[in-house]
Amino acid sequence: MKSPETRYARSGDVRIAYQVIGNGPIDLVFVPGFLSNLEVHWEDPGYSHLLQRLGAFTRLIQFDKRGTGLSDRVDTHDLPSLETRMDDVRAVMDAVGTERAAQLGISEGGPLATLFAATYPQRCRGLVLYGSFARSSWITPEGLEAYLGYVERAWGSGGSLPMWAPSRKNDPALQQWWGRFERLGASPAAAIALVRMIDKIDISDILSSIHVPTLVIHCTGDTLINVEHGRGLAEHIPGARLLELPGDDHLFFLHDQIGDAIEEFLTGSISPAENHRVLATVLFADIVGSTARAEELGDQRWENLLDAHHTTVRRQLARYRGNEVKSLGDGFLATFDGPARAVRCACAIAEAVGPLHIQVRSGLHTGEIEQVDNDVKGIAVHIASRVSALAEPGEVLVSRTVKDLVAGSGLSFNKRGKHSLKGLQEPMDLYAASN
Repeated sequence: MKSPETRYARSGDVRIAYQVIGNGPIDLVFVPGFLSNLEVHWEDPGYSHLLQRLGAFTRLIQFDKRGTGLSDRVDTHDLPSLETRMDDVRAVMDAVGTERAAQLGISEGGPLATLFAATYPQRCRGLVLYGSFARSSWITPEGLEAYLGYVERAWGSGGSLPMWAPSRKNDPALQQWWGRFERLGASPAAAIALVRMIDKIDISDILSSIHVPTLVIHCTGDTLINVEHGRGLAEHIPGARLLELPGDDHLFFLHDQIGDAIEEFLTGSISPAENHRVLATVLFADIVGSTARAEELGDQRWENLLDAHHTTVRRQLARYRGNEVKSLGDGFLATFDGPARAVRCACAIAEAVGPLHIQVRSGLHTGEIEQVDNDVKGIAVHIASRVSALAEPGEVLVSRTVKDLVAGSGLSFNKRGKHSLKGLQEPMDLYAASN
């Protein structure tokens, strides 16, 4: 089939290539694996058939992630984080005029689709994951180095096909297409950088925050990403359904059953989330030694200083898309829909208050929160508060969950050891952001 028209959505300074197929009643966003090329997809009969199958009962929206395929290239030394890629998904959805869509995450696209579903449940009517994983142990160190060696040595030859589809390893037509898919999906340098970034992904801490209907599909004999990863996703995502398919091929378009399974899942009765729980990064930031400073300055000068502090903090919250929940007298409680923005905002606040001759300490944690009126509740709020209490003057202290979720963002951290936090059974690793 001829490729549909490719269009572009603007996400910040980057243009994201996308296509729309079909006009069914359900919008479905197709989040590809680490490589894609919208127009090359249509050159393989199997891939083309599955896209048409999905487009028969949905309005299928597929896109190339930034740095791959037909989307703008990016610096291989500064690859986008999952948070940035969530912005790209929202940009594509906005461009096609959809407020709410199901997410289909394939392989490495699964963590992105999962994080999107947790962060924006109001924009996600369902989640389908195929051959995916939650954490970086999806491939052995030996397998990783072997694949990187292939990229260095023979990228674009299609020689990696046996790794992805062992049952079709002797199919010359598929290997020829696979080689072209590699070449037009990403450059060798980009492929290496992407694979190394994927190896740092860990969304395991947020799986319990998924509150949309979820279907996990995995091949029992998948030789690239072991079925235990799929089983783990289904076990830890509340109410998720697991469908194991026979076979050992990782390439999703080689399995005829997938289209039927997704249609059955999406066209059934799917109720929107009735609660107000979402995944968010919670920031607590407060002035160090505020009581002593207030006594030193007196009431009026202290009030003037607080006004200047509040103005400075609110300016940074606006800059980094933070949501001010409330002012806490000498501090702030805020939430963010992306952990990297939250960390950068906290660092910016610490620097911006310098001219006021005060220091601010900040604590951040990413987890599930409940939005109640104009406030937020939940264990994530309590954890962020306790992390903040452990921060040194001028320090931005984060939980391990935050550090894991910002992999690929360019942020760096120094380990601050394990700490016992009230309400948690196990000590938590904490890290200080390094400016």
